[in-house]
Amino acid sequence: MLERTGIPDDEQLARVTPSPERRARGPVAVVECFQEIPCNPCYTSCRFGAMQPFEDINDLPEIDHEKCNGCGVCISRCPGLAIFVVDESYSESEAIVRIPWEFLPLPSPGDRVWALDRGGNVVGEARVERVLAAKAQDRTNQVWLAVPRGLSMVVRNMRARESDGR
Repeated sequence: MLERTGIPDDEQLARVTPSPERRARGPVAVVECFQEIPCNPCYTSCRFGAMQPFEDINDLPEIDHEKCNGCGVCISRCPGLAIFVVDESYSESEAIVRIPWEFLPLPSPGDRVWALDRGGNVVGEARVERVLAAKAQDRTNQVWLAVPRGLSMVVRNMRARESDGR
């Protein structure tokens, strides 16, 4: 499916999804990189050893979710915008999904936005909790979205709610 639509299938996603128990313990990176290309900034940026060494520069990244603390440095280093941080410990009803963001204008904390799935479909509403925009982010900002907890592994983008049209 990825080759045809650009959207990973359930089998691909299952291979990179942290366990529900790990997601419930706090922030953890989810690496949705499925193409073997020469790339390794996620590995070289991880100071905690969560990103596993590559045998070949074309290997798909592998992450040890138990070593990941969800710091998010890898989000801004990934040129493919394929890394997210999910925090299901945020509250009883909401999770945080940290997404890479390279568009202007930047959203502001408190903004209500449409939560989008991998295909760009609206799956619900989200609230911008925080925007991390710094030179250290290598021009890839991070937007922290508060989403309904059940959508933490579904939401991967957002769209401004300029109108109620979807």
